Amino acid sequence: MKITDIPITKLHPFEGHPYKVLDDGEMDDLTGSIRENGVLSPLIVRPLEGTDEYEVISGHRRLHAAERAGMQSVPAFIYEIDRDEAAVLLVDSNLHREHILPSEKAFAYKLKMDALTHRGKTSRQVGEKWSVAQVSEAANESQRQVHRYIRLTKLIPDLLQMMDEGRIAFSVGVELSFLNERQQRDVLDAIDLNDCTPSYSQACRMHREAATITAERISEIMAEEKPNQREQIRLRREDFRKYFPANYTDQQIARDIMCGLDLLKRQRSRDRDAR
Repeated sequence: MKITDIPITKLHPFEGHPYKVLDDGEMDDLTGSIRENGVLSPLIVRPLEGTDEYEVISGHRRLHAAERAGMQSVPAFIYEIDRDEAAVLLVDSNLHREHILPSEKAFAYKLKMDALTHRGKTSRQVGEKWSVAQVSEAANESQRQVHRYIRLTKLIPDLLQMMDEGRIAFSVGVELSFLNERQQRDVLDAIDLNDCTPSYSQACRMHREAATITAERISEIMAEEKPNQREQIRLRREDFRKYFPANYTDQQIARDIMCGLDLLKRQRSRDRDAR
């Protein structure tokens, strides 16, 4: 297939694509590489109907880095496909990236399922069942897990971000997704008030009571002391967040803190032995 140089001004992100393009350390590295070597891996794009412009299917991060590097055009493969075919290709080309946030996977699975369902010629119910099976096979995930990820698209953005940051477990996010938007905002208020996130058990109870649960009931559930929160040392995130890359999750921060404490312990042991 022929590679074509396309002016950046004629390229547009895929509308509603699920993958985040962040100005973080990795983007700085990619920008530096492109500034020095150019875009080594061509983008994949499709023509926008009735125009001489294109929609990006694969390569959103490379496109952003090229813009930051001051490039005027980028190499690309042009695929003559419709939006549904493009959506499937977009998701499949990113499924096996090393780092994919839960929210990215959730909206990617939904995007592909909707595209496959739209292309089908059966009823929506049958089409969705077939589509989930296709998503499951390509992603090497069970159909139940695909459904659980798609449930996450029902979370309000604040809760979804907390899950991406590792502050809320995946299973907790799935249970909270069964609450309506007002109830989810009540959960968010209770998180701020109690300075803690719901456990899986608490989230399940909220899910079971979703038809009638009130803000007062959510606050009552959240105020209960959880066994894993007793006798904890509390640190404010803003006090130590500055020491880590912007794209670090809470799990990565916790890992590095424990590694640092282990090094400190060994250093103190060596100092004692040297006396």
